[in-house]
Amino acid sequence: MGRAAARLTSGERPVASSDWELVQRARAGDRDAFRELVERYQRKIAALALGMLRSREDALDIVQETFTKAYQSLDRFKGDAAFYTWVYRIAYNLCVDQQRRAAKEPLLTLDADEDARPAHALPADDPHPDQPFARARDAEIARRVREAIRDLTPDHRAVILLRELEGLSYAEISQVLECPKGTVMSRLHYARRQLQRRLRELL
Repeated sequence: MGRAAARLTSGERPVASSDWELVQRARAGDRDAFRELVERYQRKIAALALGMLRSREDALDIVQETFTKAYQSLDRFKGDAAFYTWVYRIAYNLCVDQQRRAAKEPLLTLDADEDARPAHALPADDPHPDQPFARARDAEIARRVREAIRDLTPDHRAVILLRELEGLSYAEISQVLECPKGTVMSRLHYARRQLQRRLRELL
């Protein structure tokens, strides 16, 4: 078992290393330590990037670029904020840069193949014949929610994703977006109101 995977107490019970411990090990050249940090947070960074960007391919590139940049910048991480908020901030800034470069590209739908799946592709032996219709309706609602979120400005899109999807506190979001907590709260209120307006017919 690698050094970064866990520490052992006197009773031989594995204890997960803290993010700060892993950062210190990674700074000392322990690649396993940084690999564990990636494993802890890559899904969350992917969720943010997929929500922020119009292209799945671009989002996955952002995930890789985020952790590459984080690794190269470990010496600048001071530990005054949580490691994950620091990584979120890197990912958010990269997403904003990507959006600026791709501002004129046509809108792409995430999970397009799944959302466009024809009705006959649903399981034919479903013991509950009403479930395919419920699934189709859920898929349509999910598609519209994604579209509505993408129509928000990057700042409002980020605050919705970080609060509603990732569950970050207002203080954590203010660290990620580098803005006052009051600004986070006002952006969240506005974003929720815009989404409610767009999705009112589905409620």
